[in-house]
Amino acid sequence: MSNHMRREVENLKRNILSLSAIVEESLEKAAIAQRTRDAAMAQAIIDGDYDVDMREVDIEEECQKILALHQPVASDLRFIIACLKINAELERIGDATVNIAERTVYLASVPRIDVDLDFQTMAQKAAVMLSKSLDALVNEDAALAYEVILSDDEVDAMNRDMYHQVQDAVRANINDLEALIHCLGISRHLERIADHATNIAEDVIYMIEGQIVRHRTEDYEGQMEKSKK
Repeated sequence: MSNHMRREVENLKRNILSLSAIVEESLEKAAIAQRTRDAAMAQAIIDGDYDVDMREVDIEEECQKILALHQPVASDLRFIIACLKINAELERIGDATVNIAERTVYLASVPRIDVDLDFQTMAQKAAVMLSKSLDALVNEDAALAYEVILSDDEVDAMNRDMYHQVQDAVRANINDLEALIHCLGISRHLERIADHATNIAEDVIYMIEGQIVRHRTEDYEGQMEKSKK
């Protein structure tokens, strides 16, 4: 790798990590806003989405520039491809966070519904998955990336449970229908954030090991143990 390309790759890493920090902070604030019914905080997340979008475009252009000017091969090429895909996943996480914030703004404007939906635990699990997937990227840790993939089933199960809770609540009180639909939306977007974190983990594995693990049905626990050795 030439010195010029090395500098551009290091700058790309910094920009990806900067975007990831913004997205992680937005997710954390969205969880707080939902718990505290803070419409102003939720609106600030919505207003900040343009910055995330523009950063995503800048990073994509940066990746394209490196590919065009330096024509990287092998591990360098895999890194650039992974960055392109991770960049898109981070922007989608930002969109999902905005959707949560929009639903929070609505829910803050109506009386609190009497349904015990554990959004905080679900948001925490999704946030941990995102953090671990990004740590796996920084440290080139395939074992940690496999750990993220294995965690996704827990969030999926929580989303299914919330669906059934909302279903029961609608039957009990049809007057809360609109608010409950917004609650269901929050659950769904948290589940999508966990999916995007899983996709990032899969991209990290591709970057490190050169294999595409998407749609595989093999034993991820076994793969994780192999990566630790």
